[in-house]
Amino acid sequence: MDKVISTRVKTGNYETYVYRSGQGNHQAILFIHGSGPGATAWSNWQYALPFFGEKGFDSIAPDLIGFGSSTHPSDLPKGTRSWMRKWVDQIKNLLDALEIKRVHLVGNSLGGAVVLHLLAEAPERIERVVLMGPAGAPFRLTPELDRIWGFYDDPSEEAMAQIIRWFAYDERFIEGQLEQISRMRFEAAMDPAVRRSYESMFPGPRQQIVDDLVLPVATLRRIQQPVLLVHGLNDPIVPVKTSYYLSHYLPRVKMMIYGQCSHWTQIEYKDSFHSLLLHFFNQSL
Repeated sequence: MDKVISTRVKTGNYETYVYRSGQGNHQAILFIHGSGPGATAWSNWQYALPFFGEKGFDSIAPDLIGFGSSTHPSDLPKGTRSWMRKWVDQIKNLLDALEIKRVHLVGNSLGGAVVLHLLAEAPERIERVVLMGPAGAPFRLTPELDRIWGFYDDPSEEAMAQIIRWFAYDERFIEGQLEQISRMRFEAAMDPAVRRSYESMFPGPRQQIVDDLVLPVATLRRIQQPVLLVHGLNDPIVPVKTSYYLSHYLPRVKMMIYGQCSHWTQIEYKDSFHSLLLHFFNQSL
């Protein structure tokens, strides 16, 4: 598999921590991670980055501002829309810094909402798009997502383990790694800077956060890029109906639903997920 490197890139007033594989390849894919305590680009895309680097893509995955090893602002944004402004600007500045004119985008969960906002604001920079278990569509906040965003109400390694269980449909899939994954994510989550940013992003009432991520139907209908929706049928965190909703309004769309799959499609079905995306990026709708 192609080697993954990490580096820091100046993006506007902040620094972005970036994982990259296949630098110098002609086509670029930018992978945007989801939320969740302790989440990073690496925790979401550790399998996809080397695979697509080896397949001839410049594969790039940044930690969003306020996550992982990217800058944690000292003057914290107020509200989801203010954080979204920072993330959209961060991605545009990252593309400029890396001298990438056009890119494929893959967005997971919260990252799906970031991708949709980028599509609305900078469509000239974007080729094809994959939205995986995406936020950005209206839905009723699930108990699982409420607990994930409210992790710091009562943080513990046991609570982290429960969250990790929700990400996989079959707990046996992660049975041998649950303790290790939970400990790693818990330690990352308890970094004071990470906690401070996260608590600023996801205050109660959390239904308002879901609602603030939604794009107007008129905006969705103007998106002309080919879009592939990927969702786990049994996702308890962001329900599959969000992808069905988006499929009604995005003009050029395909959809793949994985049965017996939760929120971690890219990990639970990684080989199929990689093949699906590889075909999509090499084909037109």
